[in-house]
Amino acid sequence: MTSFLQLPEVRVLQSLSPDGRLLFSTRIIRLFAYGLVSVILAFYLVTVGLTEQEIGLLLSLTLAGDAVISLWITTRADRLGRRRMLMLGGGLMILAGVVFAFSSSFILLILAAIIGTLSPSGNEVGPFLSIEQAGLSHVSPDQQRTRLFAWYNLAGSLSTACGALVGGFLAQFLQTVGATPSISYRIIMLIYAGLGLTLILLFRRVSEAIEIPQPDAPIAVGRLGLNRSRNIILRLSALFMLDAFGGGLIVQSLIAYWFYVRFGVDTGTLGAIFFGANIFAGLSALAAARIAARFGLINTMVFTHIPSNILLMLVPLMPTLPLAIIVLLIRFSISQMDVPTRQSYVMAVVTPDERSAAAGVTSIARSIGAMFSPLVTGALLNAALFNWPFFLAGSLKIVYDLALYRSFRALKPPEES
Repeated sequence: MTSFLQLPEVRVLQSLSPDGRLLFSTRIIRLFAYGLVSVILAFYLVTVGLTEQEIGLLLSLTLAGDAVISLWITTRADRLGRRRMLMLGGGLMILAGVVFAFSSSFILLILAAIIGTLSPSGNEVGPFLSIEQAGLSHVSPDQQRTRLFAWYNLAGSLSTACGALVGGFLAQFLQTVGATPSISYRIIMLIYAGLGLTLILLFRRVSEAIEIPQPDAPIAVGRLGLNRSRNIILRLSALFMLDAFGGGLIVQSLIAYWFYVRFGVDTGTLGAIFFGANIFAGLSALAAARIAARFGLINTMVFTHIPSNILLMLVPLMPTLPLAIIVLLIRFSISQMDVPTRQSYVMAVVTPDERSAAAGVTSIARSIGAMFSPLVTGALLNAALFNWPFFLAGSLKIVYDLALYRSFRALKPPEES
């Protein structure tokens, strides 16, 4: 037991400051809320009378609005106050939850989706991720940053999974005891709004230690809230956009559909496959921190990502279902090693007063890159080229890996210098 407590991965949690523990708590609550809603959102929109075309439009505008609002908030957070911007994000969650709970007007739902904060997929949306990462980097030593982000990502993955399970079972339970489907979904949206209020209360307790001291005299602020690090972040953003475009070609729903078409897998089995896959992905983040400590952030990002993408391209070539599942699970066991290392690297190569903006800009770049992938995937599926998204995604992501290594292998974070 004593030796376990001495592991670096465990010690980094023990050394978390009170602010760090609060930011971990808000991450867990927020991702639980996103998972809660992601299961029932489409069903709810159907019950209030929206057509499939209207639902698709609403979800697309949700992502587009989130990108614009998040960019505005994150590029100003270091100057206007990180806690203040985080509380604003919590308020946008409340707005979305309340409007969706009480209104069936398509126009109001569209406005709430654009302005508010809502996650159709259960993944991180809004300004929170970028600002929390900047705050955690500010109150933690450079040597602990990557391990801290690994736990941060694992906590989020597990919270999303739990939220999805609770959301599905809660809706089913409420309907079993007499609630209509619409009422059960509205109750979940109100719970979502309540969790947004909980976030605001927790963000109020975060101390000023996560803030950037403001100079007595105002200083010139560059575009997107970036100054000295602007060129670095724009180059990274372009590469991250390519990676996200490749990843968007093979989102989880497409892989599930491919398993159904190729092997006739039922939804229950698919759920079990992806639950295990996401657990493996979350645990891989912890392994990434230890590898990065020895080999460096860029090396870990690139040389774990390339094998992962080769495995991705091998999945459709497997002749049997068990082999396809095994290759997919192996792929997921290393697929997320670049996530905490990427986040840590961005925080490391910019100045402290640009961290929120840098994380926000790179995050938005990834969102934009992934936004156009479904158009390509749709065209390939329409042409009955079901395996090609795997091949194209893997190839593009390997191109990203090689370009990243060539461009940034010489730019070391402080703890590696």
